[in-house]
Amino acid sequence: MPTPRPLLPVLLAWALALSSPAAAAAADDTGIETARTTRQIAPGVRLESYDRLESDRWLRIDELVVDTSGGTGGTGGTGGVRVEYLGGDGPETVAEAAARHRAGPGRRVIGAVNGDFFDVRGSGAPLGPGLRDGRLLHSPAPGTASAPAVGFGPDGRGRILRLGLAGSVTLPGGRVRPLAGFNAARPPAEGFAAYTADWPGAALPDPGGPAVELRGGRVAAAPVRAPARRARPAPGTTLLIARGATATAELAALRPGDAVAVAARPATGAGPVPWAAVGGREALVVAGVPQDHDGEPNDTAAPRTAVGFSRDGRQVRLVAVDGRQRDSGGLTLTGLGRMMRRLGAYEALNLDGGGSTTLLAGAAGATAPVLENTPSDGTPRPVPNGLVLTAPAGSGRLAGYRVEPLGGAGPDFGRVLRGFTRTLTATGHDAALGPAPGAPSWSAAGGGSVDPAGVFHALRAGSATAYARRAGVEGALPLDVLGPPARLRPTRDRIGLAERGESAGFGLVGYDAQGAGAAVEPRDVTLRFDRSRWNVTGDGRGGFTVSARTARATGMLRATVNATGATAELALGVGLEALPVAALEDAARWTGPGAAAAEGRSGRGLALSVPAPASLSGSAASAAPPRPVPLPELARSVSLWVAGDGSGARPDVRLADAGGAALTLRGPAVDWTGWRRITLPLPPLPERPLTLTGLSASGARGRLVLDGVAAETPPTGPAPAYRTRPDPVVAGAAGVRARPWRFAVGPAVPASARNPDTDFVFTGAMERPAFTHRGVRFLPLDTGRATLDGGGLGRMRSLRAALAAAAREPGTGALAVVRQYAPRAVDRKEAALLTRYLGEFRRTTGKRAAVITVGAPRFTAGRSEGVLEVSARRGARTLFGADAFAAGDWLSVRPG
Repeated sequence: MPTPRPLLPVLLAWALALSSPAAAAAADDTGIETARTTRQIAPGVRLESYDRLESDRWLRIDELVVDTSGGTGGTGGTGGVRVEYLGGDGPETVAEAAARHRAGPGRRVIGAVNGDFFDVRGSGAPLGPGLRDGRLLHSPAPGTASAPAVGFGPDGRGRILRLGLAGSVTLPGGRVRPLAGFNAARPPAEGFAAYTADWPGAALPDPGGPAVELRGGRVAAAPVRAPARRARPAPGTTLLIARGATATAELAALRPGDAVAVAARPATGAGPVPWAAVGGREALVVAGVPQDHDGEPNDTAAPRTAVGFSRDGRQVRLVAVDGRQRDSGGLTLTGLGRMMRRLGAYEALNLDGGGSTTLLAGAAGATAPVLENTPSDGTPRPVPNGLVLTAPAGSGRLAGYRVEPLGGAGPDFGRVLRGFTRTLTATGHDAALGPAPGAPSWSAAGGGSVDPAGVFHALRAGSATAYARRAGVEGALPLDVLGPPARLRPTRDRIGLAERGESAGFGLVGYDAQGAGAAVEPRDVTLRFDRSRWNVTGDGRGGFTVSARTARATGMLRATVNATGATAELALGVGLEALPVAALEDAARWTGPGAAAAEGRSGRGLALSVPAPASLSGSAASAAPPRPVPLPELARSVSLWVAGDGSGARPDVRLADAGGAALTLRGPAVDWTGWRRITLPLPPLPERPLTLTGLSASGARGRLVLDGVAAETPPTGPAPAYRTRPDPVVAGAAGVRARPWRFAVGPAVPASARNPDTDFVFTGAMERPAFTHRGVRFLPLDTGRATLDGGGLGRMRSLRAALAAAAREPGTGALAVVRQYAPRAVDRKEAALLTRYLGEFRRTTGKRAAVITVGAPRFTAGRSEGVLEVSARRGARTLFGADAFAAGDWLSVRPG
């Protein structure tokens, strides 16, 4: 299971590092790591997964760290871990290719990443070279003598090199001609090219000239001037094509039975030929120096896949960086090179990124690796090749168990509410972490018991451990038994389905009185819903699956906890309806280059005139509304009417997600005249809700008129409203006065009107530094800058320094974070990180923590992960009584 890094030692080390100005400057350049898990997947191979907060983005990174020192790259023996060529049978997902990969006797597949850039709009074949078992599978695209690649030798060592083609065609009479391409994505402009059963693309490229089939080194049939395109030649057959006058004439002269020999081998220029190789593109690190790609076309923030090597080539890092998502903005090439160097790479090469970025990794006892990163397309993209990790299969004799809660890792991993259950799984593994059979017997120590089916029953709050044992072999899972649930919430407030038969999932989370949450499994709740309209079943992973039995319906689902009667509801809907978003009757108020009001399909419309490229940079027209227009939160697509002129101009819909990140829906080339309705699907990844920020047209010169923007949305109705009980910290004046000392939050008042019993007042100005007062360390956080404008990085640095200081100060019993209400400045991920840091500080030190928000629209008080969260109402004076070392709650609050 994932192994998290302990918080407190990290915070203390980080705070000590900041004592050096040089170290502080370095931290400013690189951001901060906010979470990391480590998982050993085989001897010599581990998965490292972590988040980083940079000055302008979040990053999510997964890397397979491989030690090849125990392996042999050749075919003999099982050796240790090996890196091999993956795919070669046409575009397919990395998972599909890994499932079909022939690892060889006594070996298994444990991980994989995507590989080379490819001819995405044509043949689907990789643009660079590829080698398997020391044999050339495909050469670089013609026009380059050699191309960058990552290669692995028979001894397992890896390196960056350049690979080219050394090939020849021997014609009748002994005439020898150079081979210009071998299974290359594109035919050469001049000369001969050969295609075999190793062709790695989909359909063969258009040869653009005559071709002949060779079998057994002889011409099988007369040359064909325009051969039909097909997937690949049959095994034992070579398709020889010719381009240019000289090669065309020589090929046309061939007759059936003529002897023609085609030879193709890899050329390295320097060093031995690798046993396995995959092409790449940009060098990221050369001889320990990160490369600067500033200004290059591909140096934009994007999802990235990279391979790095230690100086001796023994340590390999296969790295995937998610991008084009709110949770991970991706990296530039220059930023990727710097990161790879920080990770220890002496050499590193960029592989295909964008929607192709995919990383799979196994786990102890697993039979196949699974997807670890989040592809930017929402689903894995078919790619032509990649790199695959194989390792010895192991003995199959049981050596241990990997014990996990049903559903695997998550924010509530290893937690269960008192009086509830958690289904556990035990996966047997051998000494090499390969699969090993053997059902265990279960037992538990501490606050619960485990029944024979592996279901843990939480009996009392505190720590517990579940054990899976068989014949002296065991695995263990530490569990944290929380208090009984104080409230129940679904993971989604609404579920909208497009049509009958479609399904969607949700989970239930219970929270104890301290705001700590744990999953609630189906056996612990009773569901009420209209069974004539919906099917709701357990999903086998601790959650629920909803599907529709009718084409159109709305309804509610109520979940009731069997033990306590606590309830939660979520709204259901099926069927799409077009909800108006922008009728464009106000088109005259939409502003931008090339935009004007015009006669629409019904009433007013918006005309976008795309000029010639020379008259407007980018050849585009655009219009922004007077104010951003919200889209329904569950919208599946955006549609609009387009009056075309047949010009080929393309309409675009511009959106922003909940965090302000831009998203563009690109419409088709308008090759029609008159009105036509187009529908543009919404991708699944952006953070909802979305807003419409503009309409545009680009490409060919022309004039489009747009009208009737709508969003196709399931009709679920509003989300259920929840009421919460007042938190115990809310007290009257007497309760506040009973504390040893007091402070206030609210507007400034004249000195003559100040309460002498109040030590100080927070008015909302957060420029003052952290300070300690009567056992409480106060940390004012400036929320004037957005998370992804450097504000989050600055705030997290301040928080980590304050946590480290409070942890080591004997006279400090609590830490209070004070911030100005600014929901648009602090994004969801920063807010969750703040709560997590404070919750872990509280658990690891035994000290208290609170978050006080100044100037909120209304007063609220509650807690999350044991951390008090109080929002003081704007314009009112909220009074706090404090005792940092009290036995129970350390704050009492009187709302203003």
